[in-house]
Amino acid sequence: MKLVVFETEAWEAEACRALPSEIEFTCTEGALDETNVAAYHDAEIITVFVHSRLTIPVLAQMPHLRLIATRSTGYDHIDLNFCAKAGIAVANVPGYGDVTVAEHVFALLLGLARHLPAYSERARHGDFDQTDLRGFDLFGKTIGVIGTGRIGQCVIRIARGFGMNVVAYDVAPRKEVAEALDFRYVDLAALLGEADIVSLHLPATSRTEGMIGDAEFALMKKGAVLINTARGNIVEVDALVRAITSGRIRAAGLDVLPQEPLIRDEAEVFRRRDVGTDALKELLAHHVLASAPNVLITPHVAYNTEDALRRLIDMTIENIRAFAAGHPVNLVATDTAKARVASV
Repeated sequence: MKLVVFETEAWEAEACRALPSEIEFTCTEGALDETNVAAYHDAEIITVFVHSRLTIPVLAQMPHLRLIATRSTGYDHIDLNFCAKAGIAVANVPGYGDVTVAEHVFALLLGLARHLPAYSERARHGDFDQTDLRGFDLFGKTIGVIGTGRIGQCVIRIARGFGMNVVAYDVAPRKEVAEALDFRYVDLAALLGEADIVSLHLPATSRTEGMIGDAEFALMKKGAVLINTARGNIVEVDALVRAITSGRIRAAGLDVLPQEPLIRDEAEVFRRRDVGTDALKELLAHHVLASAPNVLITPHVAYNTEDALRRLIDMTIENIRAFAAGHPVNLVATDTAKARVASV
C-alpha cells in the first residue's frame, strides 16, 4: 500500500517508521497542490497538513486514492463532497491540541491586556516609559465563549482559574457541562452584550462563515476584546477593521485570518485567475490589522507545541494503521467513503 506524507519535518518522517511493513511510505517537505500532484498520482493513502489544498483539480488526478489522513482537527482544506463521490475516506485527529489552543487564547489575551509586544519593543531599546500603556486585569472580567466543544471547555477551565466569569453560546448547549464547569449558557446577543472578552471556538461551515460582522460588533460591549483561534472566515474582516479603527472594540487577538494562502505568498494574487475583488479587499484589511497597535496577530500557530505535534503524528499513524487493518477510526467523510474500506 503506497503512502505519501506531505509537509513533513525530519522527526515526523522518522516517526512514520512505526507504520506496518506493508505500507510503503514516502515523505516530502512540500504541500500537495495542482503543480505537483502528477508525481503522486498512484498514491493510495496520503497524509497532509492544512497547507495542502485538496480541491477537485488535485483529487481528480489521484484515481487510486483511498484515504486522506489529515494531520489536523479541521478539514475545510479538503473537498469532502468529491471524496464522498469518489469513495475516498477522510480521517482527522480530534483533540490533539485542545489544551494547546486554549493556552494560546490566553497568550493572546494576556499579550493584549498587558501590552506585552509594545513593552517588549520599548525595553529592547532602553525605553522604560509606561504612561500610555496601562493594562487591565482578567480577574473579575466576563469572558464569552462561543462554541463549547473540547477547546471551548478548556478555555472555560483556564478562565475560571483566572477568576473570570464565564458565559457561553452553543447551538447544542449541554447542561451537564455548564454545571460541571460553572458557567451559564445564553443566546448570542446576550453574550455579545455581556462579555468583556469574546473568544471564538467554532468550525468553518456555511453556518459560521461571516458569523461575526457589523451587527455583532454593534452588540458588543464597548471596549470588548475579540480573540479568534478558530477559523479566519468566521469574522468578517472588513467589519473587524471598522470595529477596531472606530474604537468600538478595545483590541483583537487573531491566530487565524481569511485568505491565509495569499497572505503567505502575495505573489499568488498575480499567479491565480480566481482572485476577485473580495479577496483583494480582505488582503488589504489584513495589512490594516497587522499595523494596528491594538491588534495582536500570530500566524496560525496556536497548535504549534512539541507536545501537540507529537500527539498529532502519533494519532495520524494510528489512523493509517487502523484503516489498513480494515477498522478505520476518526473518519469524517460519509458512509460512501467508509464502504470502500473493505476493498483496501
